[in-house]
Amino acid sequence: MDSAAAKLEVYGRILVMKMLLKQTNWKIFLLALALSCLPTDLGSAQQIRAVASWPALADITRQIGKEVVNVESLATGVEDAHGVPMKPSFVPRMNRADLLILIGLDDEQTWIPGLLEVAGNPKILPGQAGYIDCSVGIPVLEAPARLDRAEGDIHPKGNPHYLSDPVRTKTCARNIAAGLIRNFPRHQAVFEKNLNAYLAELDNWIARWEKMAAPLRGIKYVEYHQEWVYLADRFGMKRIGSVELRPGVEPTPNHIVNLVEMIKQEKPQLLIYGAQNPRLPKQLANETGIKVLRLYSGGGNQPETDSYIKWVDHTLRTLVQALS
Repeated sequence: MDSAAAKLEVYGRILVMKMLLKQTNWKIFLLALALSCLPTDLGSAQQIRAVASWPALADITRQIGKEVVNVESLATGVEDAHGVPMKPSFVPRMNRADLLILIGLDDEQTWIPGLLEVAGNPKILPGQAGYIDCSVGIPVLEAPARLDRAEGDIHPKGNPHYLSDPVRTKTCARNIAAGLIRNFPRHQAVFEKNLNAYLAELDNWIARWEKMAAPLRGIKYVEYHQEWVYLADRFGMKRIGSVELRPGVEPTPNHIVNLVEMIKQEKPQLLIYGAQNPRLPKQLANETGIKVLRLYSGGGNQPETDSYIKWVDHTLRTLVQALS
């Protein structure tokens, strides 16, 4: 590209970023502006650069890509699943990425689109080869009859928290491998070999988890946000209610009153919450005696959950121990 064309490209990016400034954190804007002046040709000898929205996705990508792929997670695993704060450090990672790996089903809808606008990386935009939606082919639970956010529901395409089911996660792993192969076919043999090894490892763990989770079959639970339905579906648990009025909609006083009565009648063993404020779970525990348990659905937030397999194992062990 000649110097005049390069200057024109930079100028165009500046104009676009100025338009986005009103709706974007100013630190992100400044970083994106600086990045627009950097060369984008990083050389073919470097590792494939991937960015995943969540630690569990980053780990699965790491298992399939091994030394060929360098993958980073944007979220840490302790944030609200639908409200990860946009940090300035996310922008350069996304600007340099060859691949963007997402949960899909609008799980990241509140934060990823804004970052994509300022990252200036056409390779990872929706519809492009570098945009990997891991939800493709996943049997979705709680899918609505029609897509509608009018009442604030943040699960308009169905429940996106499918990673808590290790069987569905096998489909997620296949989607990641397919995305890697689509973008870097020269490494196809490596990716396929690693995928098959990882799926075999998952199958071994799934057999163990089925035995470990036997005490969970038939237990009733309440959750704050509707994020454990896939785990419940896989291991036989029964949700009887949620603290939120609808996914992403905080409860009304009447809803809490009704939930207290439901807990007293149904006698669920556990109330599960994660990134949410513990005030309401503690209130419900005081009024009903229900046991409260904090579990994060993102994984990666502590040493015992820093891989996908370790996160599922820790989650099931914690649930079983809570019932003993």
